[in-house]
Amino acid sequence: ELAALLEAVLMKAGLSEDHARAVGRVMVEGERDDCRSHGIYRLPWVIKSLAVGKVSPDAVPLLHENETVIVRADAGKGYSCLALEMALPVMERKARQFGLAALVINNCFHFSALWPEVEAFARRGLAAIAMNPSYISVAPAGGSKPLLGTNPFAFAWPRPGAHPYVFDFATSVVARGEIELHRLDEKPIPLGWAVDDHGKPTTDPGEALRGAMLTFGGHKGSAISTMVEILSGAMIGDLMSHEATAYDNGAGAVPLHGELLLVMSPELFSAEPLENRHSRAEDLFARITDQGARLPSERRFAAREESLKNGIPLLTAKLAELRELAGQG
Repeated sequence: ELAALLEAVLMKAGLSEDHARAVGRVMVEGERDDCRSHGIYRLPWVIKSLAVGKVSPDAVPLLHENETVIVRADAGKGYSCLALEMALPVMERKARQFGLAALVINNCFHFSALWPEVEAFARRGLAAIAMNPSYISVAPAGGSKPLLGTNPFAFAWPRPGAHPYVFDFATSVVARGEIELHRLDEKPIPLGWAVDDHGKPTTDPGEALRGAMLTFGGHKGSAISTMVEILSGAMIGDLMSHEATAYDNGAGAVPLHGELLLVMSPELFSAEPLENRHSRAEDLFARITDQGARLPSERRFAAREESLKNGIPLLTAKLAELRELAGQG
């Protein structure tokens, strides 16, 4: 029901049916898994991006493949979701043929989490890594001014008979959306998340958004963030975070840049029987959980089971707002 409603909202905002379905699906997955910062919360940003004319609402992604392991998808300045959907079967075929396949998405507007993308491959028995730049909002280690993006990085590993092992994290201490949610809820942020526009530590989410976020792990997170800028920006011939910010020029749209996905077939990386490799991975996961630690995404998968059983909870006012945006009010 939510997918149909969001599709109607997005089509009324100007997206083609295919784009509306693909973008709406990602938002529903965020709400389903209780990841509010990547669900309906993103809808106004998507609508604004269309309104200011940055996003092509009906771009048809173009796939380019040859005999190599690299597949290129030109999103035509449309949202990335449809380009990925179209490339997924090609990537699966290449990964099973060569053991490794790389997807380069260029000229895309990417607004969502990366975990739906890598999880889609893991559900097909493949391992996957994804990364992309964003807008400048993060100071490099030792700096005080925004230069890097939040630069998400995600990984998924297939698990027979269980949810995949999935992690998806910003290279900043938290995703920017978490600070924005604190601002909307009028809650302070923890120290260590960000600095104000004078480079001083702050707990005020508004000052943090005007200043700069910090990388996780200090110089280590800063180095990983720089790697993401290079691999999914400079290397694939697309915009890095400071270039995406300059392209937006204050319009406030979602960022235009590229995305890099690496997909691997565990079956082809070793002569050892595949079931042995899976059992060794499962042994490692068991050793982690036996210590009382949880695996990444366990909370998200638990929320998913609850949503599939009982539905996605929405405030009555939010539901009414969506119906009005869809012209159903």
